[in-house]
Amino acid sequence: MKIHEYQAKELFRQYGIPAPDGAVATTADEAVAIATKMGLPVVIKAQVHVGGRGKAGGVKVVTEKDQVKSVAEKILALTIKDLPVRKVLVTPAVVIKKEVYLSILIDRGARAIVFIGCADGGVEIEETAKTHPEKILRHEVTATECAKLDKAKLLPFASKLFDDPKQAAAAADMMVKMGKLFMEKDASLVEINPLIVDDKGEVIALDGKMMIDDNALFRHDELIGYRDMDSEDQDELDAKDAGLSFIRLDGTIGCMVNGAGLAMATMDTIKHFGGSPANFLDVGGSSDPKKVVIAFKMILKDPGIKVILVNIFGGITRCDDIAKGILASMQEFNVPVPIIIRLVGTNEKEGRALLEGTALTTVTSLEEGAVKAAKIGSLT
Repeated sequence: MKIHEYQAKELFRQYGIPAPDGAVATTADEAVAIATKMGLPVVIKAQVHVGGRGKAGGVKVVTEKDQVKSVAEKILALTIKDLPVRKVLVTPAVVIKKEVYLSILIDRGARAIVFIGCADGGVEIEETAKTHPEKILRHEVTATECAKLDKAKLLPFASKLFDDPKQAAAAADMMVKMGKLFMEKDASLVEINPLIVDDKGEVIALDGKMMIDDNALFRHDELIGYRDMDSEDQDELDAKDAGLSFIRLDGTIGCMVNGAGLAMATMDTIKHFGGSPANFLDVGGSSDPKKVVIAFKMILKDPGIKVILVNIFGGITRCDDIAKGILASMQEFNVPVPIIIRLVGTNEKEGRALLEGTALTTVTSLEEGAVKAAKIGSLT
């Protein structure tokens, strides 16, 4: 679950991480009222769950009172990477003397919690990682120590970000608090971009980004209200309500699989044979045919779908129930693309028997199904 910058900063301040004050407006008039009370200059920042806000015109410094309304109106009228701007953060403008990048995240490849830093600033951190990877600093910590980090052990890392000893010490203290926040809120990312030194020499989190593990929200009633449903994919939310795991991608081959691991393997196999998956969809271990109907409807919302590959390895899931769900889908609504089906495992003979005599294509292996799907999916 992503949260907005203003929400991340609220959590920062709760944990003692210095961050500028600010208030959120949903109308231009509200932005004017906030700026008037706060005093100029201010920065008006679009609150959307995407990067690149500045380049899209979603972050503006305003120095004159009569400009606040027009700037806020323009930002609130923006759509940034397909997400409409529904609210803006109005925050005091800060003089920046130095800026760096700092975050703590889960590195699944390293199987570790890692602090990432860059002394060159973070506006183009992704580009810096590609062109000058040596500038990206890493410091791994264990889950056991993360909630109560030792500032002294973090100081050498912080000193690579800030030459000034006082500023390095402040950054190390901030890292301790970031670790505590990361663990206590079940975060997968806490990012400060940029972490700045102002004209008074103070180290401040000028911007903030956080991602929370939504599987842990049952432990965090205080965070549920931070969820912005307008910024989340409605299909993914509907899928979760239906007991499915669904993520839309940009390919042409719809995928319906039981089990997350098998779903990933199916997508990899499709890619291996030159195809492009249009989604990740795990129907889970249930044998409810209704889930299959819902899954088909979600897949077919994508107009770019050219073929659907169903890959079922039946254990708890019964292949005949999956077959019944496929047939029910065909009867309930039009499926305008070919369907390739692999059924293996519990009741596979019964499942294949149900599909005999239909226009559906059955295969006996994932490789065979992926090859056929990739061929159809690549047709123009």
